[in-house]
Amino acid sequence: MNKLFLKCTLFSIALLACQNIEAQNTEKDKDQLAIYRATPLKVHDLVNTKLEVSFDYEKRHLYGKEWLTLKPHFYATDSLTLDAKGMNFKEISIVEGKKKTPLKYTYDSEQLFIKLDRKYKGSEKYTLFIDYTAKPAELKSKAGESITNSNGLYFINPDGKGDKPTQIWTQGETEASSCWFPTIDKPNQKTTSEIAMTVPSKYTTLSNGKLTSQKVNKDGTRTDVWKMEQPNAPYLFMMAVGDFKIYKDSYNGKEVSYYLEPKYAPYAKQIFYKTPDMMNFYSKMLGVEYPWAKYAQIVVKDYFGGAMENTSATVHGEYVQKTERELLDDNQESTIAHELFHQWFGDYVTAESWSNLTMNESFATFGEVLWHGHDAGQDAEDRSRYEKLQNYFRSQKNGNSPILARFHYKNADDMFDNISYSKGSIILYAMKNQMGDEAFFKGLNHYLTTNAYKSGEPHQLRLSMEEVTGKDWLPYFDQWYYNAGSPILDVNYKYVNGKIIITITQSQDSAVQTFTLPLKVDFYVNGTKIRKYILINKREQSFSFDLPSKPEFIDLDPDKILVGEVNVDKKTASDYLYQYKNVPSYYNRIEAIKFASKDKSHDSQLVLLAGLKDQQDDLRTLSIKGIDLGDREIKDAAIKTLLDIAKNDIKTNARAAAIVKLASTGDSSYKALMIESTKNQSYNVIAAGIYGLSKFSSQESDQALSALDDDTKNHLTPIIKKFNNQK
Repeated sequence: MNKLFLKCTLFSIALLACQNIEAQNTEKDKDQLAIYRATPLKVHDLVNTKLEVSFDYEKRHLYGKEWLTLKPHFYATDSLTLDAKGMNFKEISIVEGKKKTPLKYTYDSEQLFIKLDRKYKGSEKYTLFIDYTAKPAELKSKAGESITNSNGLYFINPDGKGDKPTQIWTQGETEASSCWFPTIDKPNQKTTSEIAMTVPSKYTTLSNGKLTSQKVNKDGTRTDVWKMEQPNAPYLFMMAVGDFKIYKDSYNGKEVSYYLEPKYAPYAKQIFYKTPDMMNFYSKMLGVEYPWAKYAQIVVKDYFGGAMENTSATVHGEYVQKTERELLDDNQESTIAHELFHQWFGDYVTAESWSNLTMNESFATFGEVLWHGHDAGQDAEDRSRYEKLQNYFRSQKNGNSPILARFHYKNADDMFDNISYSKGSIILYAMKNQMGDEAFFKGLNHYLTTNAYKSGEPHQLRLSMEEVTGKDWLPYFDQWYYNAGSPILDVNYKYVNGKIIITITQSQDSAVQTFTLPLKVDFYVNGTKIRKYILINKREQSFSFDLPSKPEFIDLDPDKILVGEVNVDKKTASDYLYQYKNVPSYYNRIEAIKFASKDKSHDSQLVLLAGLKDQQDDLRTLSIKGIDLGDREIKDAAIKTLLDIAKNDIKTNARAAAIVKLASTGDSSYKALMIESTKNQSYNVIAAGIYGLSKFSSQESDQALSALDDDTKNHLTPIIKKFNNQK
């Protein structure tokens, strides 16, 4: 296979990948596959997009005037096709100086077919003028499961009824920007832009780039002009209009701003305060300074896409918007980091097609992992990475999962899954581990600077890595990007006559490829760690090493970079106890706690007892839930720690879990703790106190709940319900 790939063109590689995934699907699945999704054709290149827009709130219409500058990509042409969904056109003309010449066109409600006034060569630019009306609310959405609406532009409570704020905002990914302005709506297009928005003067606006002017009009409106001097993809264009309060921060002389609903404005800094530090970290790590004129983050109402990395202006759903009390229990730091990393991977260099979405989403997810490591240490980085691995496992069965760079899909939205996000991120992390940090980040810098303001795909990343390291990375990319699935390793250890024998079977489905996996193995012998290296490249193989005595523990893949599963035969509770205490990577600790939570043996309870003091709050919480207080010895050893967690733990999820656990004992001496907990500021802690109090007195529990204000009750209801479901 590798020899064949060396001889293939990039197009051939894509076709082979498609054939591979088809072979791995059942006949029923094949019926569901769409046509081959080739690279978007580039007959024309966008150069500049100038828009003047105003809004009809009653009709939910946008009135637009557009000056679109283009040029043929290479071949001379006298025609142009633009994406433009559900629009009415008043005028389409070619502009030469002050002269406008009307052009002939046809329109099928989704694409505009324009006959130019003459044939233009590849070196010639020309400008169209389009006077149009966009009616996005009247479109029938064609979105998939992840991005649940594709109307492009949204009027929120345009009639101004009730308490909901009146807003307008856009969502362009994947190809919905063409619902509000005519364009070539493909990710491999890049254009500079200028957007003039005329809005009621009471409202605030936000768009890409810099706010270059504001003009107050006589009719009670204001026209704001936003200019983007660097090229970016049409799907990354954005507008937002509404009653937002702006908190201004800064990074390296650039404005960093946070737009929120007025009632959340006092908490803007608390929600987004790490943003400048993230910008500094990513800029230095990548060797590419934050590339845009400003960075804004805005929280909008009724947003369905989670968050969106529009160039220089990220849109967040309202779940990011929290009060000081809510922030005690949870924040969206991962989302904030993810969207920011997109400003390099996705915006500065954009996935060449939706088939290559991994170049956007895998990297942004990878960026989350790295930020947590920088901000909170290696253990936090490993925790984030473990979470991504578990996300991926939920999207595979017996090692079967889609190809990362997929060229068959029904809807572009199908690409927004745990393969493009989570699996891709840990594939990048494994590459970093194999390559070494210095070479890896130098390779990322080469990829970004070589393809700046352009589009990219995995092979361009591969070529950058090869340029830096001098090593052939095609086998790695072939295996992880252009072939499907993941390995499942069944492992057996045997110590005989001074030798340790490791037998490893790749037990993933036979339809899934056989993987080549260079892995480390650590043997713990008489308290000393002995490291060996193995290369797995067969369905079943054995490795043997001389050891002075039988190892107390064997840690396969100690860095935990394997994008797959490891099942060790005959692993006992005592093995997990040793693992937790002596080989305490995050992966080893959580796997030990998860095993112990399902096992009532004494050694397992000792794992959970140790886990009560784990540095990670999720592991403390798991240990609290799993520990058996029916075991008198364990209870006596655990109770002091549980009380300390219930009263003082800085992480409210662990604190709440401890309160609920103590209530489960039925010991009335804890009733005072329950009452005190109902007076806390944290919703998690209050809910735990009310739930716990119900174990002693349902009447007092009901009274404590009824004494709270309605807003607090609304926050508590789903948390208390969760505690009830855990019984």
